[in-house]
Amino acid sequence: MESGKPRSIMVVAGEMSGDRHAAKLVDALRIERPDLAFFGSAGVLMRESGVEAVVEADELSIIGLPEIAAALPMFIRAFRSLVNAAETRKPDCVVLVDFPDFNLKLAKALKKRGFKVVYYISPQLWAWRKYRVKTIKKYVDLLVSILPFEKDWYAKQSVAHVEYVGSPLAREVHASISREEFRTRHSVLNDTKLIALLPGSRRKEVTKILPAMLESLRIMHVADASLDFCLAMADERLTESVEKVIDIAFENEPVLKKRLKVVAGETFDILNASDAAAVASGTATLETGIIGTPMAIVYKATSLNYKLLRPLIDVEHFGLINLIAEKRVAKELIQDDFTPQTLADELFRLLEPETNKNVREDLRVATDKLGHGGASKRAAEKIIELLDKQT
Repeated sequence: MESGKPRSIMVVAGEMSGDRHAAKLVDALRIERPDLAFFGSAGVLMRESGVEAVVEADELSIIGLPEIAAALPMFIRAFRSLVNAAETRKPDCVVLVDFPDFNLKLAKALKKRGFKVVYYISPQLWAWRKYRVKTIKKYVDLLVSILPFEKDWYAKQSVAHVEYVGSPLAREVHASISREEFRTRHSVLNDTKLIALLPGSRRKEVTKILPAMLESLRIMHVADASLDFCLAMADERLTESVEKVIDIAFENEPVLKKRLKVVAGETFDILNASDAAAVASGTATLETGIIGTPMAIVYKATSLNYKLLRPLIDVEHFGLINLIAEKRVAKELIQDDFTPQTLADELFRLLEPETNKNVREDLRVATDKLGHGGASKRAAEKIIELLDKQT
């Protein structure tokens, strides 16, 4: 660090979950070092935490190889802006948060320019594209892991600069109101079975996954008209897309639309109040597991995306909660296995009292492995240790 130069960290996130974790990390770093300034690729929450946005991360969240290819000019502009900002401002270190397709390339570029590079939330190299471990080994000074099995996995790949801090979700994921309060607020009777639907946080996911979920709702309603359903919207910007899918699915069926409540910004409360859930594969499976709601994990991509990506995936389980449990706690309905009937059958199974009780206990045992809070603070301490070695 240059004498007299204000201390700063460049933080780079690229999607909603990364934005959330990065914002918590920045808050923890400020407590450790109030003099630090932050800039980089920042979403809404990072900006609220005082990170200056060289790049606004909101529009970088894209899935699917064809879609990413179409957005390539935007990614190139963002990449160049961040490299230029680092060269101009010379941060004391760079913290890259998740978003591996972009951030691993950025790690290489910035490490070659002499910057200290921290990677927070490991790329899922244990699942696919294992060859990328070479990039971590060569261009990352410190990898901060949030999953309990990752440090051992990296050790087997001869990567020693890995620190496990626990999952930031362990304390962050909790209901803000009781099951009874939520049900009263949204006119759901306490003795009514409630099914949560979590179709994902991206528009592409919603349009592929939600129609099958809604058809499952129809099947379940025919079998048991007393059931209620609640669709959890992680992002209000998806409202128009969600409403369009619902209108198409339930055209001229007001009874079915009445059984489905669409609620934004209350995902944890919805899960806590629900008896079972259908959850798109991703971080939400971990969040659902922490809440303790029995779930079916679902996923469906376009045929092209699935054919391109499936051969690259080398892991026993798709769902994060199953990977942590090291067994199939939640049934996985992926691509062709995900049909309205298979989902309805699994949700009915999860509503059986004994099954529901046993799955909840399995989820409790699995999520205990994540620790019980303080992950962001521990991650901040590891980063400060790295900074102090430079002084």
